[in-house]
Amino acid sequence: MTTESPRWFKSSYSADGGQCVEVARNFVPTRGAVSVRDSKAPAGPTLSVSAVAFAAFVDSVKTRQPDA
Repeated sequence: MTTESPRWFKSSYSADGGQCVEVARNFVPTRGAVSVRDSKAPAGPTLSVSAVAFAAFVDSVKTRQPDA
């Protein structure tokens, strides 16, 4: 068991308020996972996904073209 706490951050692209998530990547070296939570409910549940899956998600979002 670890006593390390997640270090949450929000994207610089997040607007004030809005629908944002926070991400904690500090468990990647020890657990191979990225934690995600709703920024409006920080005491709520978190989702943990593999670092590989999260990287693929981020890459797909970066390359997605907006609908015309």
